[in-house]
Amino acid sequence: MKKELLKKVLKGTGIALLLSVVVLAVHIYIVTRPKSPTASTLVMARIDLKKDINKDDASKITAWLYQQNGVNHVLCNPDGKLAVFTYYPVKTSPEQIVVKLNTTTPYQGERFMPSKSQLASGCPVAATSFTYKASKFFNHLFKI
Repeated sequence: MKKELLKKVLKGTGIALLLSVVVLAVHIYIVTRPKSPTASTLVMARIDLKKDINKDDASKITAWLYQQNGVNHVLCNPDGKLAVFTYYPVKTSPEQIVVKLNTTTPYQGERFMPSKSQLASGCPVAATSFTYKASKFFNHLFKI
């Protein structure tokens, strides 16, 4: 009697564990798939300015960027000669903003794009986390 009960409990536990692993795998697969931007998607971009700017210039660039369609938030650093902003990709693109900045203002800039080595060294914690390893495993498994 006790052996039968133990077998049923172990069998039920095994099935529940297997089902949980399958649900977790499906969940990781779904949430790590690339998604098209929606109206609420925000993306960050950076513009490197070619000439030195002062605080007044930074204020003008910030105000100009805020006037652009789709720009959400702006930070401009005169010491670093850069502007960082968030934008809605369904409304604009950083390439459009940089072209417009270069043609309609006295400031010249170019969009910063990190190299592959810079991207690889981005966040060392993320590369060693369980979530990252699990998503890489399932992405490789399903060849995404």
